[in-house]
Amino acid sequence: MLNNIIDRVKLPFRKEKELYLSLYEIIGILPHNLSYYKTALLHKSVARRNAKGKPVNNERLEFLGDAILDAIVGDIVYEHFPGKREGFLTNTRSKIVQRDTLNHLAKELGITKLILSSGHSSSHNSYLGGNAFEALVGALYLDHGYDACMRFMKKQILGELINIDKVAYKEVNFKSKLIEWSQKNKVQLDFKLLEHSKDKQGNPTFDFQVVLEGISCGEGHGYSKKESQQEAAKITLQRLRKEARFIDKVFSAKANRTKMEEEPMLDVPETTQNMDFIVGSDELKEKRENPFQEEVFSENGMDVRDGRKGIQHGKKDDFDFSEVGIAEAEDRESVIAAAEAAAFK
Repeated sequence: MLNNIIDRVKLPFRKEKELYLSLYEIIGILPHNLSYYKTALLHKSVARRNAKGKPVNNERLEFLGDAILDAIVGDIVYEHFPGKREGFLTNTRSKIVQRDTLNHLAKELGITKLILSSGHSSSHNSYLGGNAFEALVGALYLDHGYDACMRFMKKQILGELINIDKVAYKEVNFKSKLIEWSQKNKVQLDFKLLEHSKDKQGNPTFDFQVVLEGISCGEGHGYSKKESQQEAAKITLQRLRKEARFIDKVFSAKANRTKMEEEPMLDVPETTQNMDFIVGSDELKEKRENPFQEEVFSENGMDVRDGRKGIQHGKKDDFDFSEVGIAEAEDRESVIAAAEAAAFK
């Protein structure tokens, strides 16, 4: 029956009939104006101009399809998750319309095979399929209107290819991926809180920034720290993948940091120990002497307190017996008697 319909459309070329059939299988609706869809599948790498000499490609339809997709997916998510707050709805919509998802959808639907582009561009442009998907939605909107686009998304996409519940609650941990990359490459990573405020409804909001080796990278906004950091990490990973100068800047900063860490210290610490906690020899001698020890007198090296010879307590003539008019004492009793006589004389 479909072939009969195609024959009645009066398509002059066989390739146009094949395109017509392919589009019907993709969007589930018979195209009216085939030129919209041809333009949607025409990449800018192929030089085409209209009658007025202006370039013709799918960029304008891509812009239109992007806006239509946001509105339709937002409508679907809003109806599917009643009572969910704005942050959840926005996050779910972004997961469905993000480039990686649209690239996958374009491949699954067979849109990528229909794109007319130069071979070099198709092999190096990772967003070729996703851009063509958006342009195709723009063409469908011009050809059949908003309701046709809604049916396409509900039936062909969310009904067949995407489980909206799994998408909504799927956790894509970009922060974990960024941490793993930084640890593997020994790059310093920080998540800097830029702002903590509230929206018009009083819900708390957070703004975080990723800092690699002191260089400001992606920024994220969300209704929780986790959501904000995830967005900042995602943007940073995208920059690391796409911007060669950016990643070179990060590794250059890392090289400068590690070079400074490896340079020797100019001021080498002293190794001699401070011995001020040890008492000096003179001070020690004073502490060891008995302040109560007195020498009564001595003669010929004899200590009169214990009668021992040979123990010196000072000079030999500590007490001069010549002053008391006696000769040198021969025994202890004579010494004592002589001393008493001298004292009371």
